[in-house]
Amino acid sequence: MKILNKKLFIATMFTSLLLLGMGCKKQLDINYSPNNPDYDLGNPRIVLPTAILATISKVGGDLSILGGIWSEYFTESTVASQYRNYAQYNVKSPDLNAVYTRMFADGLKNYQYVISKSAEEGDWNYYLMATVMKAYTTEVLVDLYDEIPYSEALQGQANLYPKFDDGHTIYVSLLDSIDVALSKDFNASTNTDPGNADLIFGGDMSQWIAFANTLKLKMYLRMINKYPEDAEKGIKDLYNSGATFLTTNAAVTNFTDQDSKRNPMYEQNIQQLNTPDNLRASTTFVSWLKANGDPRIVSFFGKEDITSVNQGDDNSNSEGASTAAVFVEKFDDPVVFISAAESYFMQAEANLRYNVGTPAKETYDEGVMAAFNDLGLDATSFIASGGRYEFPSGGSMDDKMEAIITQKWASCAYGCHGIEAFFEKNRTDFPKTSPVYSTNPNYIPGQIVVSASTVLPPGQLPKRLQFPYVVIQSNPNAPALVPITTPVWWSK
Repeated sequence: MKILNKKLFIATMFTSLLLLGMGCKKQLDINYSPNNPDYDLGNPRIVLPTAILATISKVGGDLSILGGIWSEYFTESTVASQYRNYAQYNVKSPDLNAVYTRMFADGLKNYQYVISKSAEEGDWNYYLMATVMKAYTTEVLVDLYDEIPYSEALQGQANLYPKFDDGHTIYVSLLDSIDVALSKDFNASTNTDPGNADLIFGGDMSQWIAFANTLKLKMYLRMINKYPEDAEKGIKDLYNSGATFLTTNAAVTNFTDQDSKRNPMYEQNIQQLNTPDNLRASTTFVSWLKANGDPRIVSFFGKEDITSVNQGDDNSNSEGASTAAVFVEKFDDPVVFISAAESYFMQAEANLRYNVGTPAKETYDEGVMAAFNDLGLDATSFIASGGRYEFPSGGSMDDKMEAIITQKWASCAYGCHGIEAFFEKNRTDFPKTSPVYSTNPNYIPGQIVVSASTVLPPGQLPKRLQFPYVVIQSNPNAPALVPITTPVWWSK
């Protein structure tokens, strides 16, 4: 069996040594090459960071850009064309192959190695970390493609053509695997302290337990539309077990301003393209921030008084379009898997639906505060009585749900997390889809619009990615291609 590849293996060994010798001064290398060393050269302490780097290279890179465009935080510049196909929804099977192949072969394969090896050694710390990250990475792939190889996957030469499993079946298996990991003895003498080899929590296993529970909550909420009884039971069981949830970001941080050690979105979009101009402020997001007097506009776009581009209007000659504000990116931006804000918003939704845990208003308020705190801001006045983001005291359940998910959407602009907002739009239909384009006087700020340059039938938005061309060509069990407008299994 093989580890990810030789260059990354060497880089990760170097990373591990630096992590051990330099405390929290993490050096992250997200480069890859096709050379693969044998697994017997590695161990969980080296392979786990390797796998995490594979996940963040795509979730924090390609998917952050795609998700940010499809969630309408930013759009393609009128003076560039790098991501024009994203803005047009013109993403086809040959596109984004590396998202699938790297997260699958370089991420999932290495997580499975750590799971198997740590089980042999009774090292339940590494077992839990690898199980949670494998579940997270698998879930992202399922949410993108609806079906992926799972039950027969990761067998190498033993099965070159694994079958594709449906998303719900995979979710159930992932949830079971997390439960197994959580049931292990974390006081066993065979456990080792991962320390700074843990790129996310620095070896704090209580945070990993909270991450595991929060991931379970997210997956049960995703099941609500199609398996409501299973979702309700799962969430109630989770709360009845006394589960803890994230109160801090599950994220990779401490990127450095060196080649291939920067935040992957920054590395891909700014460093490699040698320009900061590709991603410009979308009127969808900017109009909402301005309408609410939200100070996060400065954090995301550099200043308060800015112009923006209507979503997908990449050939616009309108005043200010060519000088619209650029989405602010920094080399040391974090890559967030689940944020504290997201955790609180999920808890608010769970309470709203099932009357479990802390009252929805309290966790909603905590979510807004956490989202502002990520940017060094204070949301106290916004959530106070009469504030712009006060939780609805009356109104319907839909009104309250819209408030929760809209704030989650806004929070996901931070931390290379736009793909999560895209998923949540498809699950909940929030933010609402506007019946008019953003140039129309009747447009409501913050509502999602159909891109001006769309190649899809009128009124339609993307719901998924098509299976990668490399998979279609190599695996005869791959399902037939479907349009990107076809909802995945959990969509509303």
